[in-house]
Amino acid sequence: MSKRILVIEDEIAIQTILRELLVDSGYYVDTADDGIEGIHFFHTHTYDLILLDIMMPKIDGYAVCEMIRQKSNIPIVMITAMDEEDDQIKAFEMLVDDYITKPFSIKLVQMRVEAVLRRGDGGYKHKNHEDNNIQTYKNIKLDKECLQVFVSDQKIELTRTEFELLQLLMSHQGYVFTREALLNQVWGYDYFGDEKVVNIHIMNLRKKLGVDCIETVRGIGYRMDKEN
Repeated sequence: MSKRILVIEDEIAIQTILRELLVDSGYYVDTADDGIEGIHFFHTHTYDLILLDIMMPKIDGYAVCEMIRQKSNIPIVMITAMDEEDDQIKAFEMLVDDYITKPFSIKLVQMRVEAVLRRGDGGYKHKNHEDNNIQTYKNIKLDKECLQVFVSDQKIELTRTEFELLQLLMSHQGYVFTREALLNQVWGYDYFGDEKVVNIHIMNLRKKLGVDCIETVRGIGYRMDKEN
């Protein structure tokens, strides 16, 4: 069954490009011209993914994202001309799943949409997959079946990408992952943009966990030390 995607974008030219791309890729697509219309579509239809602009009339994409996140963990990919790191950090703190800056490559958008949907379907599997659904590290407990993380028995809200980053690092304790390797294994595609997106996700993950467990290996990437 084809996936249904909602595009919330006020620039009609970009909205048309995205719609044609997604329809040609086999998706059902609805479009909204502003944030209020987008929220209406969200409440009255069922979607598998939302493409969301930030700078829109009436209410902006951040406000739309906040309202959606109060009701649903549906994957959200922001597509915006706002390319500053602070803008991206704010978006990821609001639990978006990916962030694409304008002008964008059509092929890149297609690959990122496919990757986010594949993660939602459980398409990504770790190479060293364990039969046991529970992984633990220090006072962190990760439930792979329920996609939940607990620190000292307190549930921590993570995005799907943050969850998969944590699971990958916990499954390969002591192994140093380059940023490129993390992009390829977690995002599921060859990344064409700035590798800083990994830094932002790791920073948010550290903040949410509140546990000193992810080490930066200078000039290379990240690892989780082996538990004693």
